[in-house]
Amino acid sequence: MFEQEFEILNEQGLHARPATALVNTIQKYKSEVFLLSQGKKINAKSILGVLVLAAEKGSKMIVQANGEDAEEAVNSVLNLAANKFGMPNE
Repeated sequence: MFEQEFEILNEQGLHARPATALVNTIQKYKSEVFLLSQGKKINAKSILGVLVLAAEKGSKMIVQANGEDAEEAVNSVLNLAANKFGMPNE
């Protein structure tokens, strides 16, 4: 298992567009990938699961992955979060 903490940097948090970008990125990996936040653990390949987290700006999350490409999957989430999930105006 590979895991890492990250912070939501988007002004509007992890709303529909960034959540979609996250899920689309994660679906490329064979590993199981989960997001942990506020006592919840969700499948990061589920758009509804990601939206249920209702992560606001500044929220700390943990991305956790199990499988053959787990480290690569986690690093892709970290890069996506650092780049505000492709939402440059936020």
